Amino acid sequence: MENGQLSMMDILIETHVRLERQGPGSSEMTMKALSFLENPERMKRVADLGCGSGGQTIVLAQNTPGTVVGVELIPSFIDILSENANKLKLQERVTGMVGDITKLPFDKEEFDLIWSEGVIDSIGFEKGLSHWNGFLKKGGHVAVTCPSWLTAERPAEVEKFWIDAGSGLDTVESNISVMQKLGFGFVAAFALPEECWTDNYFIPREAAEKAFMEKHPGNTTVEDYIKNSKHEMDLYSKYSQHYGYVFYIGKKI
Repeated sequence: MENGQLSMMDILIETHVRLERQGPGSSEMTMKALSFLENPERMKRVADLGCGSGGQTIVLAQNTPGTVVGVELIPSFIDILSENANKLKLQERVTGMVGDITKLPFDKEEFDLIWSEGVIDSIGFEKGLSHWNGFLKKGGHVAVTCPSWLTAERPAEVEKFWIDAGSGLDTVESNISVMQKLGFGFVAAFALPEECWTDNYFIPREAAEKAFMEKHPGNTTVEDYIKNSKHEMDLYSKYSQHYGYVFYIGKKI
């Protein structure tokens, strides 16, 4: 917050920090993606990049035998991850790190599994996988979710929204091709069901935004933020058959 003025980032953090998830997803879908991995019992070192407050990070720790490091740019999200890991007595195996997913400090080929839900689109699907590849062991797996076109039809309203948001919204086939070009064998891809957007993200987010607006009545920055948030929900309600988050799972060759 600068000069006592709320920024869009301030509002995003405050309305998302206590949500179970900071984007579309579910524990069930995290588990489904894990089910495609070969030998999950060998996943000794796992990175969850752009982990948010760690909803999926905890699931990964509960279903793999090694250590999990969650990397997130926003410190308050890492605080929540650490709190939850302590509550579940996972603090010896789950570490939260404040950091930039485009400038990772890890050793070459350090990880058996690199995971990322809902964040890779912010830096670019190809750019993200290209950078992260070097930190993954040969034979290791990568699993990411990324918004993608699900049909050949591309409604102009949707395309404009995602371009304005800085997204590289692309087709499932194109993203699979990118994975293969970067040295990953394709394992699986599947779209998240609608409740991952509505029940698990939009509805709790809307409640948090309403409470935040009540704390800041008449603040035009808050009003603009919530207006854009509602537009996103309306678009998804209208066009959900055409786009959605897709899990992409690959194996480093």
